[in-house]
Amino acid sequence: MVSVSPILVTGGSGQLASALAVQGGARVHRVGRPEFDFDKPATIEAVFRAAAPWLVVNAAAYTAVDAAETDVAAAYRANRDGPAELARLCAAGGVPLIHVSTDYVYDGAKLSAYVETDAVGPQGVYGASKLAGETLVLASGAPALILRTAWVYAASGRNFVRTMLTLGQSRDVLRVVADQHGCPTAAADLASAILTIASRFRADGWDDAWSGVFHAAGSGETSWHGLATAVFFEAARHGAKTPVSVVPITTAEYPTAARRPANSRLDCGRLEAVFGIRLTDWRTSLTRTIDEIFAGHGELPR
Repeated sequence: MVSVSPILVTGGSGQLASALAVQGGARVHRVGRPEFDFDKPATIEAVFRAAAPWLVVNAAAYTAVDAAETDVAAAYRANRDGPAELARLCAAGGVPLIHVSTDYVYDGAKLSAYVETDAVGPQGVYGASKLAGETLVLASGAPALILRTAWVYAASGRNFVRTMLTLGQSRDVLRVVADQHGCPTAAADLASAILTIASRFRADGWDDAWSGVFHAAGSGETSWHGLATAVFFEAARHGAKTPVSVVPITTAEYPTAARRPANSRLDCGRLEAVFGIRLTDWRTSLTRTIDEIFAGHGELPR
């Protein structure tokens, strides 16, 4: 399949996998459905054996937060069982694994940013299934590093930023939740961080001090309402139609099947202390992403 030992990246055409493929170039072998499918366990080992990777980055997941509340089995297959099988293969082959997880493992009740040692308490199936996956990955014996991230967006794919741009084309008023706070993360910045970690692995070999959980999210913080407002400010620079009003509302005014944490802010100090990595401020990355979209590199959905 590939002539040299690659970084095997799961997640198909997802935002992070795509960013890793662009930035990693020939170093990255990206796989997704139907070739690689957590719902078909035999494909996991087949792809792993064929690729013979020196590093695996698992960016594949079931991310439909509300749908997971009723599609429980599928969420656990993708977020727990599949990663556990991938970790088993990595453990057997001594292959390092970077497993991407989520801020939704926390309950959101803390008043300040979460650190990696804070107690977890997922509020829905999505967060619970991702936490179960983390647990099995770390218990597998593989040289594994968990990256918890948050509010990921990109110039392409399905994400909050692109949804706001699409809605802004047709609506004069938008109501956006203002009492949930987090750290928006550009997929490109997260991919860059992962490849920097990979370079460290390649140069120095695995160090057991790197095992465990790290937070990796954009610097700075805002609310969904704050992010939406910033999106439209950037879009206006390009002459795009934007809403006349973006109205802040409470979580109670926008009920969803799954509960979201009110506080998703992640303290990424450990990532900076160990690897010297600090992701770009979310406002700077948002400007870059909006510019990329309006330059035609991320066509908006209709």
